[in-house]
Amino acid sequence: MALELVILPCLADNYAYLVRDPSTDTIFVVDVPEAAPVLNALGARGWKLSHILITHHHDDHIAGVEALAQATGAHVIGAEADAHRLPPLDMMVTPGQTLPIGMQKLSVIDAGGHTLGHIAYHFAEAGLLFSGDSLMSWGCGRLFEGTPAQMFDSLARLSALPDHTLVCSGHEYTEANGRFALSLEPGNPALLNRMDDVRAKRAEGQPTVPATLALEKATNPFLRSDDAALRSALGLHADASALATFTEARARKDRF
Repeated sequence: MALELVILPCLADNYAYLVRDPSTDTIFVVDVPEAAPVLNALGARGWKLSHILITHHHDDHIAGVEALAQATGAHVIGAEADAHRLPPLDMMVTPGQTLPIGMQKLSVIDAGGHTLGHIAYHFAEAGLLFSGDSLMSWGCGRLFEGTPAQMFDSLARLSALPDHTLVCSGHEYTEANGRFALSLEPGNPALLNRMDDVRAKRAEGQPTVPATLALEKATNPFLRSDDAALRSALGLHADASALATFTEARARKDRF
């Protein structure tokens, strides 16, 4: 069954995702950069929040969690490995775990790399992936704590999900990420078409997220590490490994 998804801009360029399961009227939110936009959206719709899901410990994803939990009584869910640096958790989860949220089954996926302990949440039936700052729209998160190999493995796990999956990432970084992708392959038609779409949406004040996993696999350089054209664009030898290709792309993005 489909879930009702509300995209809430927060801070300068963050997103929180407010979600309703219409079959049970279960309401949850993924990441809370600030409480006010979530509370305003709940009030406008007459919704009662039941769960708060946290992807990772960075302040721009958790700063509003405690205030929102106090205001709504919602249960807070986050990674057991990160519990020491997250707001107080009502439930600690681990990668590979599956739990019910309303009538939906939620799978917890290891998404380490941007931070250690970063997790993603996948709702298979609804086709939604909440990836935080791991798999980003047209990019991937900077490696603040993890290694290229950890992020490479995380992206491999996420990209193995069905192509129709909608990737709900944590920031409005798509246009900037696209500029980097085009700096590597300025004549790539798929990239040019995506940039046209992104710029049209931003001109109308619309978010560029979520994006389908199929689109990410076709255009995101960090999911194309096996692509010979990308290896060539990066100046790598034709037999360079996928990990080496990813590592070089991530290093280039850091300098971009």
